[in-house]
Amino acid sequence: MSARTKARKRALNILFSADVRGDDLAVALAAEARRAANEPERQSSWLYAREIVDGVIDHGSEIDEQITTNSRDWKLDRMPAVDRALLRIGTWEVLWNDEVPTAVAIDEAVELAKELSTDDSGAFVHGVLARIARAG
Repeated sequence: MSARTKARKRALNILFSADVRGDDLAVALAAEARRAANEPERQSSWLYAREIVDGVIDHGSEIDEQITTNSRDWKLDRMPAVDRALLRIGTWEVLWNDEVPTAVAIDEAVELAKELSTDDSGAFVHGVLARIARAG
């Protein structure tokens, strides 16, 4: 598993746990930063995970607007929390991270959705991110 894939999983954990617990995302990120300081062997995944979460914090309302606009009849609060977090990560990578090819960002989000969410989540995440990429 690549360092970026590990970082996406780590970012997913931060976004998911903050969402489910109702915690402020910046507070959750700070807590993970303290944890990461004690885990030097995971430093390579931490740096990109932090970049992702910072990006989601910085562009949160725009990201959620993109997801809502492109999710076709699905309200953000009705989506599984894992899907919502993956869509936020994927949207940030597609629209604000020029270092990651769009196809890679979408594929990574889809694979994580297949692994960690419902049977229909992979196709749902793919459809939403593909529409965002085309519109973006």
